[in-house]
Order: sequence, then C-alpha cells, then structure tokens
Amino acid sequence: MKNEVRKNASYFLLAINVLVVVLISSNLRSPIVAVAPVLNEVRDALKLDNFQVSMLTSIPLFMFAICSVMVSRFSSKFGISKLLLYSLIILSFGLFLRITGTLSGLFLGSLFIGLGICIGNVVTPGYVKNNFPKQIGLMTGIFAVSMNLTAALASGFSVRIGEWTGFGWRGSLGIWLVIAALGFLVLVTELLFNRKNRDQVKVALSTSGFNMFRSAQAWNISIFMGLQSLFYYCLVAWLPSFLADYHMQGESSGWVLFVIQITMIPVTFCCPIIASKMKDQKGMIVLVCTLMLVSTLMFVVLKSELIYLNAVIIGIANGLSFSLSILFFSTRTKSSINAVKISGMAQSVGYLIAAFGPPVFGKLHDWDISWNASFYFLSTAVLLMFYFGMKAARNKHVED
Repeated sequence: MKNEVRKNASYFLLAINVLVVVLISSNLRSPIVAVAPVLNEVRDALKLDNFQVSMLTSIPLFMFAICSVMVSRFSSKFGISKLLLYSLIILSFGLFLRITGTLSGLFLGSLFIGLGICIGNVVTPGYVKNNFPKQIGLMTGIFAVSMNLTAALASGFSVRIGEWTGFGWRGSLGIWLVIAALGFLVLVTELLFNRKNRDQVKVALSTSGFNMFRSAQAWNISIFMGLQSLFYYCLVAWLPSFLADYHMQGESSGWVLFVIQITMIPVTFCCPIIASKMKDQKGMIVLVCTLMLVSTLMFVVLKSELIYLNAVIIGIANGLSFSLSILFFSTRTKSSINAVKISGMAQSVGYLIAAFGPPVFGKLHDWDISWNASFYFLSTAVLLMFYFGMKAARNKHVED
C-alpha cells in the first residue's frame, strides 16, 4: 500500500513539474508579442511617437539585460521554484499596470513585465535540468512549444480578444493575467509537494563558485542568443508597421505574426530532441542563418509578396535559433547550477544586444523610408550570428 501511495505521489509530482514548465513558458513571450497587433490602438489612445512605440518592446528587453545575472545569483538565496513564483507575481502586477490607460502605467507596467519574464527566462532551464535530467531535449521542446503556442495565439487573436471582451486594447493585453494566475496556483502546489528537492537545489546553488564570464564558450552562447533575439524582436516590433507601408491591413499583419509563431511550434519541439542527440549542431547553425538571410532579402526584393511563405521561413529559422539557444544552457553545462548561471549570463548579455535592435531598426527607417536599410542591418546581424553560432555549436562545455 505504501509503495502504491508513493508511486501515485511520484506521478502527481511529475505532472505538476510538467505543468510548471508549460505554464511558466506560456507567460514568457505572449505579454510582449500581444502588443504588436494592437499597437495602432495603443498609439492613438495614448498619443505615442515612434520612439515610445519601439520602447514598448525594448523596455522588457533592457530589463532582461540588466537583471538576468542578478536573478541567477538570487537563485542561491530563494531556490528555483520560489523565484518562479515571484516572477508570476511581478508579471501579474506589470500586466495590471499596463492596462490602466495611462502613459506612466503603460511604461511602468512594461518594466515589471520585463522583470517578471526575466526571472522565468533565467530560472526555467535550471528547473528543467534539475527535474528532468534524462529528458532535457524533450522538456526543452515542451518549454519552447508552450511559449510559441501562446505567442501565436497572442499574435493572431489580440485584436479579436479586444473585441470579444469589449475592452479594446486593454482586453487584448489584460487577458494574459489569467495564464499568470494559473501558473501561480500550480507553483504553489509544487512548492508544497516538492520541498525536499527545492532545498537540495538551493544548497547546491549556494555552493557554486564558477565564474561564467571567464568562459569563452559562455560568451559565444550569449552573443548567439542576443543576435537571434535581436532578429526576432525587430520583426515582432516593426512587422505591422512595415507591412502597413507595404499596403497590408493591421489585422492581416497580426495573422502574419500568427503564422510565424505557429510555424515555430513543431520546429521548437523537434529541434531540441534532435539536436541533443547530435555530436555538434553546426549544420543547424548553417540552416538557421541561411533561412534568415533569405527572409531579409525577400522583404527587400518582394516586399509583401509571398508574405506567408516568408512568415513560414522566419518561423522555421527563429524556432531553430531559439531552441538551440535554450538547449545550449543545458547541454553546454555540467550541472543545473551552471545551467542557471549561463542562462543568466546569456540572457543578460544577449538581451542587452537585442534591446538595441528595435530602436536601430526604426531609426534606420527614418533615414530610409523604403525599410531596406533596416533589413540590411538585420542581414549584418545574421552574419555575426553565424560566426558566434558556429563556435557555440561545438561540443564543448562552458567549464572546459
């Protein structure tokens, strides 16, 4: 009887651990992606200029850059699960502030949203490595799929959600409080049932003295992470604007984003499983960078023609690049301790790089109204990404 009870308890805890990964990851992109389809509504309601519009995407990225290393250090004090719980509380507060309808609430809310997501971004890879040491590829795939599925829903249905709720852009952006609340409830349950494991992780984290910033491989991973994020967030922030200049309606651009996110889902699930079994991932880096270059050239030459084909190309490329970035945190480290550390470093350095993307992309448009200069900027970023990605893809740990 006791063995049966223990077995059932083990299955229950496993289900809770999987739900934690699913619900945390569901909150890590959708609150940012949901802004783009309703951007014109927000701009008109609060009288925003182009710089302020670009900052709605860049503020969370700057928070990722500033706070990621500090978050990895706080892991030793609070433990992984408790930090994830705090991330949802902070995120929920930011989501509430953002829909108050004031300019200060909009930007202050974006700041708290960035901090909440930052904590989840940094800590979740360590949670995966600790709770699923033999299923890292599979759980990384589930993590990425959940993130991109909710991001796809945010892209495609943001305008409709505002209409259905009757609250316009506030309804579109406020709906994500529901997902955060569900994640909070599951994490509270996990903390109650998994206290022993949580304390072991906390002790282990506090005893790690490895300096990640002295590792060349850690820098390769971090810069690759940043450049692939820069590519993604430039498109997320500005795609509705340049498609409007290419004579596409606002809601149509939301569906282009939806196609990008939907395409990423099978890619982000399969890629970590396949890549984790490869000796190195250099072939995947070549594929990613080739697809990204093709995409930017299609915008330059074809504008909005074949836009949904281009969206599929972008989805495949970003799905591969994002999955590889997250997978490197686990496969290029020897412990969950250092998985959290490289996650913190890579997202701090990486998102600092990415945060400059949307403003530079937009500023180049001020100089060249055709958007071509902006896409040449992205192409240059992809070439740099290829260089650092090939180094990161080597079968070499950050500790070596």
